[in-house]
Amino acid sequence: MVSRKAVAALLVVHATAMLASQTEAFIPIFTYSELQRMQERERNKGQKKSLNVQQKSEEMGPVDPTEPIEDGENKMMKLTAPVEIGMRINSRQLEKHQAALEALLTAK
Repeated sequence: MVSRKAVAALLVVHATAMLASQTEAFIPIFTYSELQRMQERERNKGQKKSLNVQQKSEEMGPVDPTEPIEDGENKMMKLTAPVEIGMRINSRQLEKHQAALEALLTAK
């Protein structure tokens, strides 16, 4: 006869395997600390750019009152390289999210 501990251990392993097969997880490329460092670098770059813009505007002299003044919040970022946005999903994920994806693709 099989002991209760062995049956319980097999049951836990089986339940874990079933949960693992149902999850839709990913392995992160970067660690949390690396992401924080990258975000900090981006913030520092933004601060340096804003300081450079302020210095240039001070060098240019007074502003024409008929000219619109650009706010930092209203700037539009222009991309210099082609960008492609995409995602990959398997057939099970497609079946699960098909309606939502179709709605996103047809929305304008």
